[in-house]
Amino acid sequence: MNSADAEYLAKTKHKALVLKQVLESEFQALKDQDLTQFDELQKQKLDILTFLASEDLLERVKLYTEANDKQTALDNLSAWDEIMLLIAECKDLHRRNEVFISRKLETIRGALHSIQSPDPMNTVEVYDRLGKIRPNRSRQTMGDA
Repeated sequence: MNSADAEYLAKTKHKALVLKQVLESEFQALKDQDLTQFDELQKQKLDILTFLASEDLLERVKLYTEANDKQTALDNLSAWDEIMLLIAECKDLHRRNEVFISRKLETIRGALHSIQSPDPMNTVEVYDRLGKIRPNRSRQTMGDA
């Protein structure tokens, strides 16, 4: 492997490590509900994913692993295996973040549904603008009957 190839491998490994850090920071931003930080991380993540999904990277992987010298091919495969392990960790971190976002959205949808539904069995107390409990409409209609 020549120095340009070794440099490209190092760059790829660095990008995978940065992606892992970005995903960790993304999870922290989600937990802290820091949407500004979360949005900034999305830009970084997109740049890294664009690099890792490039055709150039795929072609280089093929070239590195199809080397004529068996020992060179094994060394190259070892380096790519290390990078692929990092990417697999990133995949797991991405899934964790996705599950976290999905659960938050479910909670928000459930809260909105319970507030908006005219269900007479609904026991959720809603506050008005002054912070006082708004009378439940179903109780009023039952008192009129």
